[in-house]
Amino acid sequence: MSAAARPGVPAAVLAAIAAAWAVAVAAQASGAAGVVHHDSVLADGPPPVGAVFLFLAGWQVMTAAMMLPSSLPLVRMFTAASATAPHPRRALAAFLGAYALVWSAFGALAFAGDAGLHSFVDASPWLERHEWAIGPSVLMLAGAFQFTPVKDACLRSCRHPASFIHRHYKRGTAGAFKLGARHGIFCVGCCWALMLVMFALGVTSLIWMALLTALTVHEKTRPMGARTVPLTGVTLLAIGSTLFLWQAS
Repeated sequence: MSAAARPGVPAAVLAAIAAAWAVAVAAQASGAAGVVHHDSVLADGPPPVGAVFLFLAGWQVMTAAMMLPSSLPLVRMFTAASATAPHPRRALAAFLGAYALVWSAFGALAFAGDAGLHSFVDASPWLERHEWAIGPSVLMLAGAFQFTPVKDACLRSCRHPASFIHRHYKRGTAGAFKLGARHGIFCVGCCWALMLVMFALGVTSLIWMALLTALTVHEKTRPMGARTVPLTGVTLLAIGSTLFLWQAS
């Protein structure tokens, strides 16, 4: 297939990213963003099952806005590889659905962990007095993770989509679903700590959303991305430790 005829990123995927950002901006402007923040959902939201679904709705917006842009090179290559296969649109839907499912599973685990943390804090006067330490600790955790072999291994997989497609691509809807799930696992593997930072902030901070989106896109798609990983780690550790010391004083 010639370069001129090679499929690009489907317009529907780009529209989904644009729509996610539009929803985030509108939610921020209207004040509705706080409704799906995990703290609000736990404190004033519906019963547990409804609370999870409400939170995951906002989480999917964050995933589409922040994580999907960094996966566009792989989406483009998958689209090209499946262009001559039967039912290419169905395959793309299976690929993206599996990717979203993996991120939803991580979001659900983060939500459950946060609910457990709230229970511990409520049950312990000492933890309740030191609740201020949670935010800086999340920043320092994310910074420390930047230096781990897991981060490096998962990032290498995400940074080389052609190799990933060559090794794991199989025709058909089932193959597309498995490929999307595999990519989602590697994507979560390299970005979960950064998304925990966003989890702590919620969709109420568009500046953090934009900064972390730019960071993940740079880390996963740019040739110089690997060199910024330790720099990001040092920056997050510095911000987290500074906030920790400032609030402890």
